[in-house]
Amino acid sequence: MNLDNILIELAKYDTPTMCNAVEAVMGTRSAVGFTKKPVVPADPLLPCIVGFAATAKIRAASPPVITPEKVQENRLSYYEYVASAKDPTIIVIEDTDYPNCIGAFWGELNVAIHKGLKIKGTLTNGLLRDVGMLDKDYQVLASGIGPSHAFVHVTQLNTSVNILGLEVRPGDLIHADLHGAMVIEKKYIEAMPEALKLVITKEEPILKAARKNDFDIKKLKDAWKQAQKIK
Repeated sequence: MNLDNILIELAKYDTPTMCNAVEAVMGTRSAVGFTKKPVVPADPLLPCIVGFAATAKIRAASPPVITPEKVQENRLSYYEYVASAKDPTIIVIEDTDYPNCIGAFWGELNVAIHKGLKIKGTLTNGLLRDVGMLDKDYQVLASGIGPSHAFVHVTQLNTSVNILGLEVRPGDLIHADLHGAMVIEKKYIEAMPEALKLVITKEEPILKAARKNDFDIKKLKDAWKQAQKIK
C-alpha cells in the first residue's frame, strides 16, 4: 500500500483507535507520543485530521521587540512556509506563553487563509477565537478560547515544538481529533493499516457480548479468551 492510500486508511479511524494501533505495532503500551491535556475543537463534529507537521512558535503576552515592519515580514514568511509545506499538511503551533496564553492566533482570518492554502487543520497549545464565524470543515484543536489577539506574533518557523506534552518535529505525521493528537513515527507508518484492523477485530467479540441482554461475567471471560486468540 503506497503512502497516499495509507493516509486515506488512517483517516477512517479516530485518534484513540490510532493510539491503540501504535501500541499493537510496538507490542507494548506507552505514555509518550500523544497530547497529555484536553483540547478545545473548533467543531467537535469534524472528522480527524491527518497530515505532516509544519511547525512554528508564537507569543502574544508582550509587544514584539522588533519593528512593526519586521513583524509583518515574519508573518508573510510564515505564510510562504505554510504554502510550501509537504502535502497533506497540519499546522502545529506552540504558543510560548503557555500555560498563560492571552492572545489568539487562530480566528476567522487565519482559518480562511489556511483553508485557502489547502491545509488540513491546526494543532496548537494556544487560543482560538471567532467561534461560530470560522470557515466550515477546517479543524482547529487549541488549548482554550479567548477574545483578543493581544500582541500575537510569529517568533520561529520549522522548529521542534511541544503541544500539551506532545513533542512534534517538522515533517512528523500527525493524527488528531477532538480527543487530542498523536505522532506516528515513520518506522510504524506502513504497519498501521494492518494494526488498525487487528485492534478492531480483537475488540469485536467483547463488544458483541457486552451489548447482549444476557451478558454476564462468564460471557465476558469467554469473549475475552476469544479476543486474546486473535493475532
